[in-house]
Amino acid sequence: MRTAKVVSAIFTPFSIPFLAFVILLVASYLRIMPLVYKATILSLVLIFTIVMPMLAILVYCRLRHLKTVDLNSRSLRFWPFIYTIISYVSCLVIMRKMNIPWYMTGIIVAALLMQLLCIIFNLKWKLSEHMAGAGAIIGGLIAFSDLFGYNPVWWLSVFILVAGILGSARITLGHHSIGEVLGGLVVGLLCSLVVLHPMFGMPFKFILF
Repeated sequence: MRTAKVVSAIFTPFSIPFLAFVILLVASYLRIMPLVYKATILSLVLIFTIVMPMLAILVYCRLRHLKTVDLNSRSLRFWPFIYTIISYVSCLVIMRKMNIPWYMTGIIVAALLMQLLCIIFNLKWKLSEHMAGAGAIIGGLIAFSDLFGYNPVWWLSVFILVAGILGSARITLGHHSIGEVLGGLVVGLLCSLVVLHPMFGMPFKFILF
């Protein structure tokens, strides 16, 4: 149980976009970009996808006299989703004003699409956002490997293993069923592929970028 709590705390849904940007800026040809440019992008992502959503949720819990663990209840997850989406949209708008390439802003769009689907499913079914995030990372690795022409096997092996450990942790803690874990993984995987893959993501490039 203790290990499951640690794993869930490390691989939170909030950390996924930031982790995706770190991988992109370190493992792809983008590592040659100036350090200031990479630091600016990572700082922007850190503030709008981790710091601001977490602060908003903490304030929400304080005003409602809730503990963060109470948000595992399906009925209490709506407003935290909304706060997170607002913060992500703000991040996307700023990125567009900075003329950041579509394959970077696409990470935020994929995360937004994933959250919107989670809200819809959450009306009847409590999907695992942790696993949706893990699925999004796996889908992003597949998409970027085709886009940048690198071998993703090592990275995929690592994150598939992480996804298995994380899914087991969520089930062990009693927060989700096997179906909710697998459903979250599929939603995250499809969102990344649909938005970021060079073949499937064409409509998003023309409409959003």
